[in-house]
Amino acid sequence: MVYLLRSAFPEFLEKADRWIFLRINNDLANPFLDAVMPFMRNPPNWAPLYLFLLVFAILNFKGKGLWWSLFLLVTVALCDMTGNYAFKKTFERLRPCNEPDFAIQVRLLADHCSSGFSFVSNHAANHFGIATFFFITTRKLIGRWAITGFFWAGLVSLAQVYIGIHYPFDILGGALLGVIFGILTGSFFNNRFGIVIFDKEPTFSS
Repeated sequence: MVYLLRSAFPEFLEKADRWIFLRINNDLANPFLDAVMPFMRNPPNWAPLYLFLLVFAILNFKGKGLWWSLFLLVTVALCDMTGNYAFKKTFERLRPCNEPDFAIQVRLLADHCSSGFSFVSNHAANHFGIATFFFITTRKLIGRWAITGFFWAGLVSLAQVYIGIHYPFDILGGALLGVIFGILTGSFFNNRFGIVIFDKEPTFSS
């Protein structure tokens, strides 16, 4: 079974993935992105934004905001655990910066190359899970602004490739995983509590 799963990355896909990686990691290199991209992918730099979002929802929208925050955290937990235990430990794909025959071509802008596996990117899964949940549950409240989460998720995910620790297909796989879980949790929240308008306490349906 593991062999069959690993064969999902045949040679031509591996070559395409590496080619796209080098275009982003090498060809797009410039001093501005060299400063911005490592900052973007570093959790301490964006975690306060999500913390603010959770606290804002709870303080301003009371009970329904609390449930919304809990569902958001569940979304992240599902994405993170599935990425780690169902994908990374199954595919066991090395990161580009750890590939013996490829690492010499990688511009590594992180402090170190993690020994963890590469497929899928948990950064991509978590951020796209949040973006999808946010969009589904708030689009009637804030309109087109609900889509901005996807741009943010895309930027953070692209940074993983730019700094040399993930392949593009790792990002794509993580993004799809996040979207799936975001749809599931967002739809469940809407069905259980209604589209987020934060005008009343949560009501349970039987």
